[in-house]
Amino acid sequence: MNTTIIGYPRIGDLRELKFASEKYFRGEITAAELETAAEKIRLYNLQLQKKSCIDLIPSNDFSFYDNVLDTAFLLNAVPERYTSLGLSALDTYFAAARGYQGEKGDVKALAMKKWYNTNYHYMVPEIDDDTEIKLAGTKPFDLFSEALRNGVNTKPVIIGAYTFLKLARYKGSRNAADFADAAAAAYSELLQKFNLLGAEWIQFDEPSLVKDMTAEDVQLFTSLYEKILPHKGVLKIIIQTYFGDVRDCYNELVGLDADAVGLDFVEGKKSLELVRANGFPKDKLLFAGVVNGKNIWRNNYASTLATISELRKYTDNIVLNTSCSLLHVPCTLANETKLADSCKKHFAYAAEKLTELAEIKHILEASVPEDTAEYRSNAALHSEQRSGRNDAVRAKIAALTEKDYTRLPAFAERERIQKDIFGLPLFPTTTIGSFPQTAEVKSTRSSFRKGEISQSEYEFFIEKKIAECVALQEKIGLDVLVHGEFERNDMVEYFGECLDGYIFTEKAWVQSYGTRCVKPPVVWGDISRAKPMTVRWSVYAQSLTDKPMKGMLTGPVTILNWSFPREDISLKESALQIALAIREEVLDLEANGIRIIQVDEAALREKLPLRKADWREDYLDWAIPAFRYVHSGVKPETQIHTHMCYSEFSDIIRDIDDMDADVITFEASRSDLTILDVLKESNFRTEVGPGVYDIHSPRVPSKEEILAALHKMKERIPAEKLWVNPDCGLKTRGNEETVPSLINLVNAAKEARDENC
Repeated sequence: MNTTIIGYPRIGDLRELKFASEKYFRGEITAAELETAAEKIRLYNLQLQKKSCIDLIPSNDFSFYDNVLDTAFLLNAVPERYTSLGLSALDTYFAAARGYQGEKGDVKALAMKKWYNTNYHYMVPEIDDDTEIKLAGTKPFDLFSEALRNGVNTKPVIIGAYTFLKLARYKGSRNAADFADAAAAAYSELLQKFNLLGAEWIQFDEPSLVKDMTAEDVQLFTSLYEKILPHKGVLKIIIQTYFGDVRDCYNELVGLDADAVGLDFVEGKKSLELVRANGFPKDKLLFAGVVNGKNIWRNNYASTLATISELRKYTDNIVLNTSCSLLHVPCTLANETKLADSCKKHFAYAAEKLTELAEIKHILEASVPEDTAEYRSNAALHSEQRSGRNDAVRAKIAALTEKDYTRLPAFAERERIQKDIFGLPLFPTTTIGSFPQTAEVKSTRSSFRKGEISQSEYEFFIEKKIAECVALQEKIGLDVLVHGEFERNDMVEYFGECLDGYIFTEKAWVQSYGTRCVKPPVVWGDISRAKPMTVRWSVYAQSLTDKPMKGMLTGPVTILNWSFPREDISLKESALQIALAIREEVLDLEANGIRIIQVDEAALREKLPLRKADWREDYLDWAIPAFRYVHSGVKPETQIHTHMCYSEFSDIIRDIDDMDADVITFEASRSDLTILDVLKESNFRTEVGPGVYDIHSPRVPSKEEILAALHKMKERIPAEKLWVNPDCGLKTRGNEETVPSLINLVNAAKEARDENC
């Protein structure tokens, strides 16, 4: 029984790729030096997997920014606005990823969306009617050859043709089916080249097969592979799925002339049932995803062995696999020097999951698996009772009734009261919350954590930064201010550190997008709030201005979705525990004079099940009430805001309206404000602030660009319901980009007001 993984983290154990890339963006190193840093990471990953006895090691799972963007460049699906800049190949790639503003032009980045039900973001390929899909790049061949030179015949990993076409955004009259023949020809040529290079296996990732599929979708998928697979030569082809099950196309999938099929037995609710009901072909390998690629808890070997035992009733041709790429977990526990061993023994990051695969393989090869040392040690670990139970919190959650989720008076009455109290102008301007986390801010926080400065010195510094931020916002002319969040390392980690029931890692970095990495906290026990978390800084900021100051909180669903959750209780139970803690903070802010409170639910859409049949019971029926519970106890004159970013909202827009917030801000600029039509069609009740410019790009939008966005908004949304704001928080930007962007934003809003007079 062989072992493999779908992919490995590419950021480096200590985020080496992030730091090298950012140096390149700043002009501090050359492209050759960046390439050298990337090669070092790839070779380290290669050797680590080899030492861990992984039998089929992937290549081309590395990317400078995003694998979907890599595939677009591989297939010549690159909009002309980037190629016409006349930049190097690498800089053209980064222009599509980050936007470009310089002597050669000014272009926005491609749209960015969440990768299925994860916190990773992918770049959306853009295809117009004139796009010529063809094999144009060499990256997968180059990385395969690099690995071969280093003694490993790898399994190249490529985004599959069906998934690529389904993820793309079509800008003209043609659709995915119209490009199917060209895509099939490109993938066929790819197989021919890998045959010449001496590859033995190739993996086509097709996660879109786990989403709801129409008959037309199934036909598109099968027709693509019926054209591609005849060109495989001596190559062995894996069609790999993850993040769910393939209930809409199981028989079509296993009936193709591929050599192996990868199924997810962690998130695939019906994967085992599909094998039981339909069997599995004897001439194929089943790549069984039994090690969780998205969470950090140790694998339960008894449970995994039970799954494998069941699968063996239908096939003996099994390869042990991860449920998805290990991109979604940190690299290694080796750098966690501050975590207690009593905690660490329960965790498995990417490197440790390689060990788990090897141990499961060894256990399965034993004559009596239960007698192996690995099995006994794992069984003892999973029999332990962890600390962290809070009976008081559990009792409060159990006692909740429907009225606890309902805010009174109703929205229309609150809206009237709030407009009278705040007296804000038409098109009120605000930001999403955070301001640039400069090197000075980061170094001061680090000094405080290391004990190099006292708490009073640190708090004096934070007060100074807040005062500067408030003064800057007043000078720019924003209408509703924020305190800048200089005391926060991350919008989830900060709250995790303030809540009982969480534990925190030192080096557990996970890629979110591009060079942006996050360090998710771990839900260890029952969650509760021991003391106020944000009141001091919000009250201090409000004391510096007569303008409304937003209290800034992260919502319960986002805190949970951007943490590594427990596996011993339901997500609903965890979400409501966090909601109780955030509700207490909301009421404290209100009691201390904060009249506008923003409770961000940036990740609400992220964990929505990929199958519509599972939306209600498995998610929306507790996620929306959890948010409502947070704010249901506030006064009508307290205005509740929330924010959502980088997701598709059209299919749950009525549920979002049902969150009963007073104002919702959305990411919108990278998707060309397409959400506006959805808001209009649904008669969206809540006041809205579709983002007028993209903060994930270093470019500065002009006043005219923002004004054009406002004109587009006014055509679809009543002017009295519109707010003007950036797409997201400004933490990742520099002051040199933030200040002129906000000045242009305020001036555009003023001009729009004048036009409405």
